[in-house]
Amino acid sequence: MWAILSGIEGNLVAYQAVVKDIIKRQVEIEQFYILGDLVGPNPNSELLVEMVRNSDELGEIQPQVCLGWWEEQCFNLYGLGTNVQGDELLNKYGGDTVKLLWKSVSRKTVEWLREQNFGFLELDCLLIHGSSVGVSDELTVDTPAWKMLDRLQRVGANQLFCGRSGQVFEYELTTGSVASTVLTLDEQQPSQTVELKNKKVIGVGAVGRDWGTATYTLYNPYSNQVKFCKVDYD
Repeated sequence: MWAILSGIEGNLVAYQAVVKDIIKRQVEIEQFYILGDLVGPNPNSELLVEMVRNSDELGEIQPQVCLGWWEEQCFNLYGLGTNVQGDELLNKYGGDTVKLLWKSVSRKTVEWLREQNFGFLELDCLLIHGSSVGVSDELTVDTPAWKMLDRLQRVGANQLFCGRSGQVFEYELTTGSVASTVLTLDEQQPSQTVELKNKKVIGVGAVGRDWGTATYTLYNPYSNQVKFCKVDYD
């Protein structure tokens, strides 16, 4: 079984509640993924990162962490990202959140975050924060089918697990096709059609975004079964 989390956003209490819930379910966890937004504008971000990094010493399975939207904002704040002005963060949340994020995540932690992956490609599954386009790309139940297909086809995956929206959903593309045509100055190339079957995009939920309620996903790669889990905590 795979345990797949996202959207913790420095919420240590929510993360601990989810870990306890996984243990309580008495399922064998082979892989433990955190699909971005491990940190956030939360004073407990440093403690959370320390706990995740030392999971082996605590007798827990070591999570594999990839980058999310909040990690990218940290990179920008420290002049290590693609938008060092931090416009996206400032425009979305305002100056107080910018200051809180700066105080919540140290440069040392940012350097460790920079060592993490953009995403994971396991079996026929892409596990990522946003999509194959970037961490800000938000896939939801309302995303057009053509866009879902594009995000899957970019990496040749049959299933895409994502956490940017914070929603839990299973978006299934049972049948369909994509036709492509290349037009140059000289001629139009023959069109190519790719048949698509049994592809899915799964929203894995958010652990720490909404106080009091955490959502995460369990996935069985052998039976291809997805289970959404909800944990209430104080």
